[in-house]
Amino acid sequence: MANGYKTLRASTVVTGVAKSLDASFFAEWASVVRDLLSGSKSFYLMILLGAAIVYFAAMGGLDAMRMGYRHAYAVTREIPWGILISTYIFFVVTSTGLCIVSSIGHVFGVKNFMPIASRAVFLSIVTIMAGFTVIFFEIENPFRMAIYNLISPNLTSNIWWMGTLYGAYMVFMIVEFVMLLLKQHRFAMYAGLLGLVSGIVAHSNLGAIFAMLHGREYWYGPYLPVYFIASAIMSGCATIILFTWVAYKASNREMEEPMKKSMEAIGKLCTMMIAVLMFFTSWKLITGSVAGGGKVEAIRAMMAGPYAMNFWVFEVGMGMVIPFGLFLMSKWKDMKMMAVATFMMMVAIFIMRYDLVLIGQIVPSWHELGVSDYPQLLSYTPSLHEFAVVLGGMGMVAISFMLGEKVFKGHKSEDH
Repeated sequence: MANGYKTLRASTVVTGVAKSLDASFFAEWASVVRDLLSGSKSFYLMILLGAAIVYFAAMGGLDAMRMGYRHAYAVTREIPWGILISTYIFFVVTSTGLCIVSSIGHVFGVKNFMPIASRAVFLSIVTIMAGFTVIFFEIENPFRMAIYNLISPNLTSNIWWMGTLYGAYMVFMIVEFVMLLLKQHRFAMYAGLLGLVSGIVAHSNLGAIFAMLHGREYWYGPYLPVYFIASAIMSGCATIILFTWVAYKASNREMEEPMKKSMEAIGKLCTMMIAVLMFFTSWKLITGSVAGGGKVEAIRAMMAGPYAMNFWVFEVGMGMVIPFGLFLMSKWKDMKMMAVATFMMMVAIFIMRYDLVLIGQIVPSWHELGVSDYPQLLSYTPSLHEFAVVLGGMGMVAISFMLGEKVFKGHKSEDH
């Protein structure tokens, strides 16, 4: 009986897909190819510029492999995680946030979130792939890691779980997007639910990689896994608002009424998540000021030391306070004001991830031992090779977004 049920379910999927792959489907894609070949000069110029950035970034990454990462990158034994790790976190946090925001509509059925489903799922795939590309150039032996991840799994390793869960998450999101294109919304919902669960588990596990390091007081504790999920939702909201606004402006289209309502709903959610992040940040500072010596030094470096400008200008100002005010002033209806707010947030979020990774490492492990023969705080400045890889990841997202808008015709298939 169970086998018969499984066979019936499989045949239902195949039948549904087969009905979607009729003559009209291929005719529609032929039209897409014609539209892609008839793009404007500015469109092709932007594609070429993005491709050039990705090409030179790839050359920089390959050159770093040739030289050896210890020579090409600015990371050291004392600070082993640099801007490539923070950029990877930036992309995967954004991807998870986009998945969560899209699932509100097309998995849980909240009507105002449905119009952004296709674009949000597409961007979640693009950003997770950009994150994987950046981490590819950060790991000295990425192919060996992929092989041993399968043939010699370490179930007690958070990093093993991170790679495995994010791999599964990416597969589910790709399946979800394909099902949306084929208008198989029921199966897209199932794939989206699996992607949501795997993404949340993977993301909280990413926070646990930091939170379970006993030797790093700034990270250690239950704070980061929860913080990562909250900040992911904020990042996802900001990303979909900004990219949707850019998409409509670039195509000179008037935003439809359902999309306006969707942007209003997401804007309100984004405002609420900014308030939640303000709460998290405030208590991080309060509890950190009475923690152990290492964490106190890290908090001081963030508030009044070498990372003070990053924290007050970018994280607090551009990341929370100013966007919060702009959202309230816009009443979630002024798309231009919301776009400015979310652009500021995206810049600030990138700095926020950088600070999170670096501040946790700048206090030397010998600090509490009273050793005074070494600097009180360690320093790190990214190398040109590292900057090249970061720009390559950004270029990948930009090119994919532009091509996606052209190929999928502004994701109009999202209306369902």
